[in-house]
Amino acid sequence: MSLKDRFGKDILLTGWGHSKFGKLTDQTLETLIVQVAGEAIANSGLEPKDIDEIYLGQFNSGMQPLGFTSSLALQLSADLANVPATRTENACASGSAAFQQGVKALLAGTARNVLVIGAEKMTDAGADVVGAALLGASYEMAGKPSTTGFTGLFAEVAKHYDKRYGAGTAGSGIAGPGFENGLGDVLGSISAKNHHNGMSNPYAQMHRDFGVEFCRTISDKNPMVADPLRRTDCSPVSDGAAAVVLSTRETNGATAAVRLAGFGHANDFLPAEKRDPTEFEATRVSWERAFTMAGAGVDDLDFAEVHDCFTIAELIMYEAMGLVPRGQGARAIKEGWVYKDGKLPVNVSGGLKAKGHPVGATGVSQHVIAAMQLSGTAGDMQLANARRGAVQNMGGVGIANYVSILEAL
Repeated sequence: MSLKDRFGKDILLTGWGHSKFGKLTDQTLETLIVQVAGEAIANSGLEPKDIDEIYLGQFNSGMQPLGFTSSLALQLSADLANVPATRTENACASGSAAFQQGVKALLAGTARNVLVIGAEKMTDAGADVVGAALLGASYEMAGKPSTTGFTGLFAEVAKHYDKRYGAGTAGSGIAGPGFENGLGDVLGSISAKNHHNGMSNPYAQMHRDFGVEFCRTISDKNPMVADPLRRTDCSPVSDGAAAVVLSTRETNGATAAVRLAGFGHANDFLPAEKRDPTEFEATRVSWERAFTMAGAGVDDLDFAEVHDCFTIAELIMYEAMGLVPRGQGARAIKEGWVYKDGKLPVNVSGGLKAKGHPVGATGVSQHVIAAMQLSGTAGDMQLANARRGAVQNMGGVGIANYVSILEAL
């Protein structure tokens, strides 16, 4: 069973574009959107007049004064006049929400070519504005003062995880030779892996290989933000955009094309009291739905790009995707499975940790990076013989969850 078997048509990624991520003082939200939209359409071999619909993923939440951005992509060309355009918002998963809405428009037959964009301009706002905006995705903390922001919410997840599955728990595998400090060393190793990977990503915000010891150690340059999460456990505030053209058939002149084999989406309850803090149940369900539609499993993947807004999120993702049993995520990093030369490389792009996390852009960026891998156009990031990969994007603390399974043609 595959998406094509279920719906009777292919969904192809036929072109894509990606900006640099970081503090982009010479760019506006509009110029970023127009840039990546133009790149994606050109790389697909299409013209602006061939686009039937546009979806833009953007969280905003007060970080930009313009709250009505769906038509900004039309600035690319007069030929986009009157094209239906919709902004989607689902917290940090806004980009993947846009992607799946584009997929559904193609499956419904109302469009043949859809332009999907993810964009965010965060650094124009002050740290207090950004912190309050992100906390708008928390049922309990929205509108309330906080010294640790969203980091504090994931720090609580890490504390619950350590209490449940830490070194004192039989079979957890968190502590041991080289990981004497337990969860802190595991999270530091994930951070170091992703910073090392980010060195090969020309779009990444952070090009510095900090090394394992620096990422594991609390210091003036790597302070504790919210115990047990250090600065190197947290993704940075970023500007950036990415775009992809989705089509029902291969397009003439396209550089390459990649097939969507399956997708999944699941939302959890918003109040924290209705969720197990370490379970990420809806995240697991989104993986299961995508795998079922694609007729594949975790052992069929050659790589995965996952939502490591904080290192604890990547650790739990190893479990949610089924790579390891619940509570044994440390095995994946300790045994080298998720490194670039391991059996399932995770976040070869550097992930949100090193690549950056312009909230609305992230989900689309992940799809672009995966498409580059599968089309053999990933440059220094390229993995050998990458034929099937996964993208996982998450909004809130495991609330809005999206997974895509992509395949090379």
